[in-house]
Amino acid sequence: MEKYYLAIDIGASSGRHILAHMEAGRMVLEEIYRFPNGMTEHQGEKIWDTDRLFTEIMAGMKKCKEMGKTPVSMGIDTWAVDFVLLDKEDKVIGNATAYRDDRTAGMDEKVYELIPEAELYKKTGIQKQIFNTIYQLMALKQNHPEQLGQAEKLLMIPDYFNFLLTGKCVTEYTNATTTQLVSPETKEWDMDLISRLGYPDRIFQKIQKPGTELGVLKDEITRETGFSCKVVLPATHDTGAAVMAVPAVKGEALYISSGTWSLMGTELMKADCSEQSREHNLTNEGGYDYRFRYLKNIMGLWMIQSVRKEIGEDLSYGEICQAASACNISSVVDCNESRFLAPENMTEEVKAACRESGQEAPEGIAQTAAVIYNSLAKCYAQTKEEIEERTGQVYDQIYIVGGGANADYLNKLTANAAKVRVYAGPVEATAIGNLAAQMLADGEFKDLQDARRCILESFETKIYDPVMES
Repeated sequence: MEKYYLAIDIGASSGRHILAHMEAGRMVLEEIYRFPNGMTEHQGEKIWDTDRLFTEIMAGMKKCKEMGKTPVSMGIDTWAVDFVLLDKEDKVIGNATAYRDDRTAGMDEKVYELIPEAELYKKTGIQKQIFNTIYQLMALKQNHPEQLGQAEKLLMIPDYFNFLLTGKCVTEYTNATTTQLVSPETKEWDMDLISRLGYPDRIFQKIQKPGTELGVLKDEITRETGFSCKVVLPATHDTGAAVMAVPAVKGEALYISSGTWSLMGTELMKADCSEQSREHNLTNEGGYDYRFRYLKNIMGLWMIQSVRKEIGEDLSYGEICQAASACNISSVVDCNESRFLAPENMTEEVKAACRESGQEAPEGIAQTAAVIYNSLAKCYAQTKEEIEERTGQVYDQIYIVGGGANADYLNKLTANAAKVRVYAGPVEATAIGNLAAQMLADGEFKDLQDARRCILESFETKIYDPVMES
């Protein structure tokens, strides 16, 4: 009888339930349920509809029972930084506000009045992103102090869903680090920092590392789904999960977890919280087994997704990629400029950035996509140099995992810009990493390296070599 594991992977635009089992030493996946996600407007804020998302989580779990494939364990991963506040009766306070909401505008300066930016980086090692939890909490402190006054618990989005499933309140380590409130030395909440910022220390839950067995489903959840199983913490931050699935089994490597965001970096056993690292805007997010994901957040395929929605909805991403490859426009933009985070119109924003820098403005979906793809590849090559400078390593390969591994033209551009071999795949990296954490907890693999070896043998990887100029 097969032993099944269930990964529930929820991204900014969709979620899905994926079952896995081992077959002849290889991991086999089966997607059994998919549902849409997206921000909605409520009370003047961009928010996540967590009630609907939990309904979808339950619907996919019921599908397992209908198929006769009940899992021995399950794990949930989502995006980072966003959270839910609960009162003393465990009722939700306010909104589950989304990271693209503009409530954090100017909150960095409010934080730096209490702790200087350089000191904050030295204490946490986390890259400044205006949407980090630390700035979201400052927005609440400034604009809705009554909500913080009522709050008894802060739970990151996947932690909230785990609470609904099990009744247990904990914060998973990889996601906790993205709050910019965790010490890379102790791997615990930095209570000195939290106190100086004036956030209530009671709301921060015990941090647990990936692979922790949280418990079993509550009785009412078991009755509704028709089965019980263990709930295991994967790396609940989707990038943390995706990095677990990077099939690098030999030597040092760079990875790009490529999707809505491009997260490019390497793994370190000790965080680099130096001033030079801060100046490069590199981050030290937590990883499996207390590794550090030393990486840079790059705007990623969010730009392509936005442009497609605006002027290319009748085209697939593959068709857009192919059309872009036939263009010879040489314009590039800085993908990491804040203007591309949530513009009213991404297409017009890219055009404006090109005009302002004296470059040719793209026309149509093919040229606009070509500018974005070329800009991303250039950014990847620059980030490679910055990481090499900080680590003292020379990397001769880049692993691209996640949905962006399907972007054939971008993969070719990346190999050429970075002048190294690129391995693309697996595409389902986040779900695979989620499942790997569960399988490690269950003894299917002896360690992370063993899991990565299995992933390499189980899923297709395409190779792109740089084209050398004659």
